[in-house]
Amino acid sequence: MTRWLPLLAGLALAGCVETQNTLAREAARSAVRPVLAERFPGVPLEPATDCVIDNATAGEILSLAADAATGRPDAGTVETTLTILSRPETITCLATEGLPVLLTRG
Repeated sequence: MTRWLPLLAGLALAGCVETQNTLAREAARSAVRPVLAERFPGVPLEPATDCVIDNATAGEILSLAADAATGRPDAGTVETTLTILSRPETITCLATEGLPVLLTRG
């Protein structure tokens, strides 16, 4: 049994890290949404937010998650979001995930 303890501890920690990652991503999403809504009215928020979060670095996720604690985006939140939005991968994501949602509204 004792030989399994390191493995079980590692699995438990991996679960904690995954939970922390999920919480940070959700907090970051709540910081990004108001920026997108203000800067890009009419854009479908959920697909656009997904594109931003999916193309953010771990550091950007943590920064945005910390910004979410204030409840209102500040200049740093806007700058980080716009930086992520300017990446080719994010633009491609928006074109493939965000635009179809706009085109099917009606």
